[in-house]
Amino acid sequence: MIQTVLRMGDARLLRCAQEVTVFDTPELHALIEDMFDTMHHEQGVGLAAPQIGVDLRLVIFGFASNARYPDARAVPETILINPVLEALSEEQEEGWEGCLSVPGMRGLVPRFTQLRYSGFDPHGKPIQRDVSDFHARVVQHECDHLDGILYPRRIRDLTKFGFTEVLFPEQAGQPDD
Repeated sequence: MIQTVLRMGDARLLRCAQEVTVFDTPELHALIEDMFDTMHHEQGVGLAAPQIGVDLRLVIFGFASNARYPDARAVPETILINPVLEALSEEQEEGWEGCLSVPGMRGLVPRFTQLRYSGFDPHGKPIQRDVSDFHARVVQHECDHLDGILYPRRIRDLTKFGFTEVLFPEQAGQPDD
């Protein structure tokens, strides 16, 4: 079922989410289904449970292609519970990000370019992947939500933050992340 995405300013987006302690339950599977329904409906590339008001360390992400990121390589659909991120190098790159919780805006955000993420799938089985580039950016963006961080807090130069339709008029009318 499609859920309402909370918007910047809602205090629930600022708290640190709680770890998932029980796996493979009907409630957890229903939540994940709702998150995918919501992400697809909003045409996003990822979604964190806190964005729909659920205080759990759970993110989903992935897409085959996305009109807003036409140059991005596909990212496999992933359910990641209780994630742990580890930068594999100190190299960072700035890239434009948007967010379903900050609709209509984009900002230039620095992120690590190479990353290892680990956590669990819905059945409690361990997951670990080494990723780079846009895949690494998406994971970092979504996992920030679990610590109450929205991407505008990561922007170094606020002259590189604004309304999508002004910054990228060719993308006017496209949905946000």
